[in-house]
Amino acid sequence: MKKPVVDYRKLRLSNITGPEFRHVLLLGGWIAYFALYFLTENLIPFERCHPIHCALDDAIPFCEVFVVPYLLWFFLVAGSLLYFFLYDIPSFRRLSIYIMITQAGAMLVYIIWPSIQLLRPETMPRDNFFTWVLAFVYRFDTPTGVLPSLHAAYSIAIWSVFRHRKETALWWRILLPIFVALIIAATFFAKQHSVLDALAALPLCLIGEALIYWFKVLK
Repeated sequence: MKKPVVDYRKLRLSNITGPEFRHVLLLGGWIAYFALYFLTENLIPFERCHPIHCALDDAIPFCEVFVVPYLLWFFLVAGSLLYFFLYDIPSFRRLSIYIMITQAGAMLVYIIWPSIQLLRPETMPRDNFFTWVLAFVYRFDTPTGVLPSLHAAYSIAIWSVFRHRKETALWWRILLPIFVALIIAATFFAKQHSVLDALAALPLCLIGEALIYWFKVLK
């Protein structure tokens, strides 16, 4: 196993703002994220939300098996952040800021122009393990706050940071964009997002790309 580039055993409150551990403070952004997620998910009434729908949504069939790549997204996000946290601090900073940019933009849209998707099947057309898992996801995750899609935005952010790294292995350069495309497609087939939600994530990612890699706000 590779040795972490920073010895986190030396981390203390007294040195967390120092150059060696300052990046750890970026984890605090997740506290703000979960707080805003709770507020937007629970305090915005359904009647204020604008339904998101396009003709392409109707052409995409419901397929419960896509709950697998949909849920693997959580492992991709956590695994990427953990990998960079241990082995590539500059990339950890870039990914954290990239995610914060897309998160802040999405939350602003959710609050100013609340959205909802009404694509979920009223009853599951089949009874199997995948529909059981997806039904659990439906109960946990309300259909509000969907445009733009953070599943799409985070996935594109992760792909971008890995793509810009010289150290990224060729096999991962090939597999990651395929995996990202599969995750985004999964949001459509699992009826968690409209195609419009993924398209709306692209401007947010463009802002993140510009700030991180074009204007280089992080040195």
